[in-house]
Amino acid sequence: MSRPELKNFRRIVVKVGSSLLIDSAAGEVRAKWLAALAADIAKLHADGRDVLVVSSGSIALGRSRLKLPRGPLKLEESQAAAAVGQIALARIWSEVLGHHGIGAGQILVTLQDTEERRRYLNARSTIGKLLEWRAVPVINENDTVATNEIRYGDNDRLAARVATMASADLLVLLSDIDGLYTAPPGANPDAKLIPIVDSVTAEIEGMAGAAESELSRGGMYTKIEAAKIATTAGTHMIIASGKVEHPLQKIADGGLCTWFLTPANPVTARKRWIAGSLEPKGTLTIDAGAVAALRAGKSLLPAGVIKVEGDFARGDAVIVRGPDTHEIGRGLVAYDADNAEKIKGRSSPDVMIILGISGRAEMIHRDDLVISGSRS
Repeated sequence: MSRPELKNFRRIVVKVGSSLLIDSAAGEVRAKWLAALAADIAKLHADGRDVLVVSSGSIALGRSRLKLPRGPLKLEESQAAAAVGQIALARIWSEVLGHHGIGAGQILVTLQDTEERRRYLNARSTIGKLLEWRAVPVINENDTVATNEIRYGDNDRLAARVATMASADLLVLLSDIDGLYTAPPGANPDAKLIPIVDSVTAEIEGMAGAAESELSRGGMYTKIEAAKIATTAGTHMIIASGKVEHPLQKIADGGLCTWFLTPANPVTARKRWIAGSLEPKGTLTIDAGAVAALRAGKSLLPAGVIKVEGDFARGDAVIVRGPDTHEIGRGLVAYDADNAEKIKGRSSPDVMIILGISGRAEMIHRDDLVISGSRS
């Protein structure tokens, strides 16, 4: 299979590790390198691409700002250092992107935010709105409240989960190595770079080496795990060196890296998941006009719903049936059962009056809806 081109992707997540962002000796940001990366991001942004950044570095920056001694930190020390470092990290990204006229929005998440349905949807909505506003979401693990994640977590897998959450079609892991090798290249001079991985097999997993960087919490093993998460969700992934200036431009120019390919795309993978992997928690019966609108690719609005059944929460999968009770499709509902009952059959402007809040216009957004007989 031929190597894809960076210019063909519409939504790109770029993961930047501490070992690239922070000079370990000085404890400060590598300003020149970051400015070059920001220029790469700005170029993609100017071309109409959506760009998200998953950035490590809060603990390392906090440690430097607080002048903490070298050596392992206790959990509460790591959390406190992160509290200081998160402020510095957010300011750094805001300034370096602002130089190109691009706004930045900080989002702090934990592993639980990507697994618990309601929190997942809230984070997804925030990311979506920032991208709609043409801002760059800068995402980091919330190390001030994380526990096991600080000691055992990594931002490779977090970046893959963010890419899935954002329906990104490409994840770029900038690393201290320029791709996946047949063996750890530091220990084996005969190791060869693998330019394209069609699928993550047991053999590919066996090639993963251990982390070698002091600041990096994730080695090649976690990058392979990230590839499994990303490609299953329809997201291509790249491992590339971040040790060079303009690392994204180097990828675009055909520089050394490893591509992990997926046969799907984020939309079809997500809809396959909705259609076949989630247990429906309820049923929405809709009128004939709504059936026609859904078949035409529209979202389901509250006005088209005539009956609500089941005990479901926002984000749960529900079955959608027509007035003859025939199943029309399945989707992720934007309201819990009680609120859905209150606003069924009502126009969108009535929703705020009935619920007392400015809710979502759609009962089920078309991106979260699979029509029967279709997986696209």
